[in-house]
Order: sequence, then C-alpha cells, then structure tokens
Amino acid sequence: MAGTVGGIVGFGTSIMLMPALVLVYGPRLAVPIMAIASIIANASRAAAWWREIEWRTTLLVLPPGVVEAVLGMFFIAMIPVRRWMARQDWKLTRRHLGIVGAGIGFLTGIVASTGPLNTSFFLMRGLVKDAFLGKRFVMRIDPRRFTLMMDGLLLAAGAVMIWAAVF
Repeated sequence: MAGTVGGIVGFGTSIMLMPALVLVYGPRLAVPIMAIASIIANASRAAAWWREIEWRTTLLVLPPGVVEAVLGMFFIAMIPVRRWMARQDWKLTRRHLGIVGAGIGFLTGIVASTGPLNTSFFLMRGLVKDAFLGKRFVMRIDPRRFTLMMDGLLLAAGAVMIWAAVF
C-alpha cells in the first residue's frame, strides 16, 4: 500500500512504511532497511523521470570554490578542537553524534564528500582503531599514533580542499 501511494503521489512511502518496519523489525533494523529502500526508490524515480527532471531546480548550485574552502578550513580546524576536547577529557555522547550526524547528512546532500568530518567526530567520541576499517592493520597501531595519523589525514584533506578552492 505504501509503495502504491508513494508511486502515485511521488512521496510519502517512508512516512507510511517506517512505523510498520519498526513494529516488525524494531527501530535498530528499521532505519537501515528504510535507508536502503529509499536509495532504491529514489534511484528508480530518477531513472524513470530522467528527461523530465528540472536539474537546475533540483540541484542546489553553490560556488564549488567556496564549499571546498570552507570544508578544508573546517577539516583543519577540527584537529586543534579535537585535541583541546581530549585534554578536557570531554567525549561526544550518542546524542551529540545524532546531532552531528544530521548535520553531516545534510552536508552530504550538498557536497557528497564528508568522510573526514565523520572521522573527527568519531575520534571525539573516543572511537579509535578497531572502530575503523582495516582491522588487522589498525589493531597493530598504537592508539596515539592512530590519532596522529587521522590528524594528518584531516590536515591533508583540508589542505587539498583549500588548494582546490584557490586554484
């Protein structure tokens, strides 16, 4: 029923489907199931209506240089902020991560490349080493060295973004 109404109207499927998924699978599984279903549904809509989509209206046009420069500066600024927070023994709570995740989700819709942002906040939460990919490699690294490696990656990503904005 949700698929039929969503197909006719063009939206609302997730609003109708989410409560059913939560009842059947629980909220922990319902969210990723809905995310995958939304990706598939939106991709199929875009494919079906490709020629009718008003791309200028659909895509928010931001000057790429401005977006790159702001993200680059933010990446670099996160290094001292995270270190200051660590000295204060302050860690992000799950609630903080939820708020940050909403903001990063919004930014991902605009610029698509927000991986370094996630890294900063994961480190602020205290997630190091085995919370990341490449488990065999990462498990051999000292936590302090791992954090320095992540700072280096943030610095490099920020510098590249700023360089791309300027040149």
